[in-house]
Amino acid sequence: MTGLLPRSLLGQVMLALAAALLIAQAISAVMLYRAASERREFALASAASFQLLAGQRRDLRGERRASGPPRPVTRRIPGAERGLRLPRRIRFTETAAVPLLPGESRNPAREATITQQLERQGLAVAEVVATERAVSADPLIAQSAAAYPEWRERLPANRETLLVVGLRQAGSDDWQVARLAVPPPDRGPVRSLVLQTVILFLVLVGLLYFVLRRITRPLATLAERTRRFGSGAVPGEPLSPSGPDDVRRLIHAHNAMEARIGSMLDEKDVMLGAIGHDLKTPLAALRVRIESVEDEAARAKMAATIEDITRTLDEILSLARIGRSDAPPEMTELGALAASVIEEFEDMGQPVTLASGSRIAAAVHLTWLKRGLRNLVTNALRYAGTAHVSVLRENGMAVLRVEDDGPGIPEERIHDMLEPFTRGEASRNRETGGSGLGLTLARAVAEQHGGTLSLANRAQGGLRAEIRLPL
Repeated sequence: MTGLLPRSLLGQVMLALAAALLIAQAISAVMLYRAASERREFALASAASFQLLAGQRRDLRGERRASGPPRPVTRRIPGAERGLRLPRRIRFTETAAVPLLPGESRNPAREATITQQLERQGLAVAEVVATERAVSADPLIAQSAAAYPEWRERLPANRETLLVVGLRQAGSDDWQVARLAVPPPDRGPVRSLVLQTVILFLVLVGLLYFVLRRITRPLATLAERTRRFGSGAVPGEPLSPSGPDDVRRLIHAHNAMEARIGSMLDEKDVMLGAIGHDLKTPLAALRVRIESVEDEAARAKMAATIEDITRTLDEILSLARIGRSDAPPEMTELGALAASVIEEFEDMGQPVTLASGSRIAAAVHLTWLKRGLRNLVTNALRYAGTAHVSVLRENGMAVLRVEDDGPGIPEERIHDMLEPFTRGEASRNRETGGSGLGLTLARAVAEQHGGTLSLANRAQGGLRAEIRLPL
């Protein structure tokens, strides 16, 4: 479900506004429908009461009684102008039987309302019955339809219901019956509400979209700038402030932070360059001086130590320079890249194999990715004597996998092996333990490309190291 929801600030706010507007309009629609239903019900009860009162006055030899009850105030039934108009002889009749057909149910709420209205007009009400039936099911209308052809043509197409109200006054056994066609519901308020909802949605969504775009556009630019700077890109021109004042202040603060961090990184590069120069110069001089040592074994040990120090210094400087290049990544076929690295080891007679796979192209920093893969292969050869390399595509990621048949790494130490100067072998012998920077360099290279380096022991023995890069 969460995968269907928008993830951006703009999308989530717009979705929340749309949902809130629809919920509010739905509540309004329910309230309007209930109010319209109550008005309609009251109008039907009033019309039925008036029908009964008017019918009684017409029965008094067609003369209106001067002392009779006043004409009641009635409400127009919504939609009555579209309803079926009944003849006067059908609208009011008198009968000795209860005007209920077999199987019909009564409406107690409507009966109570009509009783109250009639009693307010001075009638002594003994009983009121009210029910609804189909127009074509009413016996009196059926008789009229049989006598008048125009009724027979109209009734089959009529889908209205008939409200039948029977009144028995106190002291009388006769029933006075009023028939009233119930008109179809008025759809006007629903159409008005739908139109109102559309207009509100367009106005509110349009205005909110304009405001949110003014906020989210500079935020998106700032997020992309922060991402690139966090991945090691060299700072460029300061980001131009835009948007509301709050966002402008955030951009100003980011520019100041970026400038300060960039200055510190520049100072670090200068310092490391100076350290490398100051250390390599005496090491080179020392390498020349040991040539005067007559003991060949002692001279060889001194030379190996100097080379060890020089290589360690080169790895430290390389680790510090990762991600500090202005060169953009190049689109590279990763299988060919891995093959070029494997070829270097094959030329030295090392047992390294490359599994065939599909072609996978990605934008990478070629020199650094080669360095990271080379470190993983070197690490496998050092501890296992063999290395098996494969290039795969998994879940939208390019995977450079290096496997060996060595002893693996204790589970509790796998995470520590990615930290600088951590060795799988405790000695400081480069032939067995190395400098402890190879995996750290490989991890830094993977992170420079927005990827990860993972280590895991294989079920059949040995270690699996993977550089995963997003495609």
